[in-house]
Amino acid sequence: MKKVLAGFDIGGTKCAVVLGEEGQDQTIQLLKRRSFPTPTNPHDAINKLMNELSYMIEEENVSLEAIGISCGGPLDSKRGLILSPPNLPNWDRIDIFTPIKETFNVPVAMQNDANACALAEWQWGAGVGCQNIIFLTFGTGMGAGLILNGQLYSGTNDMAGEVGHIRLEDDGPVGYGKAGSFEGFCSGGGIARLSQTKVKEYLEAGNTTIICSDVNNLEKVTAKSVAEAAFKGDELALEIYQSVGKKLGKGISILLDILNPEKVIIGSIYARQEGLLRDYMLTEIKKEALPHTVQACSIEAAKLQETVGDLASLSVAKYAVNGK
Repeated sequence: MKKVLAGFDIGGTKCAVVLGEEGQDQTIQLLKRRSFPTPTNPHDAINKLMNELSYMIEEENVSLEAIGISCGGPLDSKRGLILSPPNLPNWDRIDIFTPIKETFNVPVAMQNDANACALAEWQWGAGVGCQNIIFLTFGTGMGAGLILNGQLYSGTNDMAGEVGHIRLEDDGPVGYGKAGSFEGFCSGGGIARLSQTKVKEYLEAGNTTIICSDVNNLEKVTAKSVAEAAFKGDELALEIYQSVGKKLGKGISILLDILNPEKVIIGSIYARQEGLLRDYMLTEIKKEALPHTVQACSIEAAKLQETVGDLASLSVAKYAVNGK
């Protein structure tokens, strides 16, 4: 009976259970996946995760090597506690390790979603073979997972990598509760808020843009709609993504000078809009960061793309087995 890795991906709207088998050539094959809406009660959610996994193990006729959990923070990854994440109401100091270990009797590990994605890209994606990488989520929010000296670095109490909280400007769009933050400029919500402000000013000055034609419809402006307008050559949309690219470069420059990585891997929005962002990002990095640091580092889009969420939890399971 072959041994496999299992993963639980716990999100605010849905949960997923996955089984994966690792190959000899640093690849991972997804064997099975099931998802369901996240129950309101955390104990119901945990029971549902465990029941689904039990069914999948039986269906595939496999044995478990380890279970990995990917979940939004804050967390206590050592004790297996989920500490009231913003997107998981009622999950207040929920012990997820005890029931899972008692049920399956295998190693269990948990990491926040940024750390889990960093592990996945390091083990099976763009970071294979590297010792020092920074993974930037650049999606709904902006967070980082850090692999330093060949190990995941999560900090004293799992708060390392909260780069979205860094203030880049005295003022600007709000992200992570702070105006002018890295997340305020470089996240889906941040780009939307920045764009709504810019579009309002642009329309009130008598200009037109295909992003939005009416100030009464500003709430429909999203990072995606602005990107679509930019790809069509809209002047304001291009200006907005130029600004975002520069702020992305400014934020990365701070991280480069502090951590001196060999690779920065950027997910989600950057992976989809690299053509709009890359040149402005690199220009800012060359202006802001130390030349020797810049020369030692490559910056690229995440390789795992749409599968990263599933592979993230499996990568935590692998890390539970051998620490890498």
